[in-house]
Amino acid sequence: MPDNIRKNRHNSTLKEIRKNRACYAMLAPFMIFFLLFTVVPVVMSLPMGFTDFNMAQPPEFVGLSNYAALFLTDRIFLKAIRVTLIFAFFTGPLSYMLCFFLAWLINELPGVLKTVFTLIFYIPSMAGLYTVWQLIFSGDTYGWLNSFLLELGIIISPVQWLTDSRYVLGVTIIVQLWISLGAGFLALRAGFQNIDRSMYEAGAVEGIRNRWQELIYITIPAMKPQMLFAAVMQIVSSFTAGTVAQNLVGFPSTDYKAHTIMTHAYDYGWVRFEMGYASAICMILFLAMLAVNRLINRVLGK
Repeated sequence: MPDNIRKNRHNSTLKEIRKNRACYAMLAPFMIFFLLFTVVPVVMSLPMGFTDFNMAQPPEFVGLSNYAALFLTDRIFLKAIRVTLIFAFFTGPLSYMLCFFLAWLINELPGVLKTVFTLIFYIPSMAGLYTVWQLIFSGDTYGWLNSFLLELGIIISPVQWLTDSRYVLGVTIIVQLWISLGAGFLALRAGFQNIDRSMYEAGAVEGIRNRWQELIYITIPAMKPQMLFAAVMQIVSSFTAGTVAQNLVGFPSTDYKAHTIMTHAYDYGWVRFEMGYASAICMILFLAMLAVNRLINRVLGK
């Protein structure tokens, strides 16, 4: 590239920055925290995954030993991969469709009710409300679900929802779906509100007669950016879920039935302080999420 073109582009960029300096100033706090607590740890975890590092002694280079141990000798990690894939398969697409469906329904409500119901569905993503779910799935006769099922005669003795290996993963998936209405849900809500109403009037002239046709031919095409953002957010949250299981069914869960890759990384990083091994786990999870995000961008980008 010629020097004069490069110089002109550089000057143009500086001019735009000066023009929008107020916007950059408002973005600065978030970007600083994002760089310090997201970008820097991700970059550091790549070389750290090739070391034996216990935070008390200097890192010792061990090559691919951590990655070999993960796939060849760590049976819990292989189980965690299976649990994570099951978790992501159910919570990712289902939570995405749930976000879209609820945002669509709320958009049809009057103005005040839109705000009220948006707040109602968004609050669980900010406050986990695990105590309420523990009351619902409590394993004694006072648990709300057990009490209800006993009263109906469906069961004859209390079910240990949070400790029985047959139920812990299903319960965790249900709670994760409930608290998954976060940033993706808000993006879709904003997308519905920003659609130009004249497009629906033009569609009616062109032959669109019901809400379903409006959804397929007008709403979805007009919300591609928000839908793409929501899909990425929901898939990422489903792959990185681990807090729900830790707070709901204990750590570790019974027979590791709700033990995800993120939980495995937490175990080695913050319980055993094997930071090199934990970094290798996180790097594998990061690559898996990157591959899925590229797939989502390719599918929804069209």
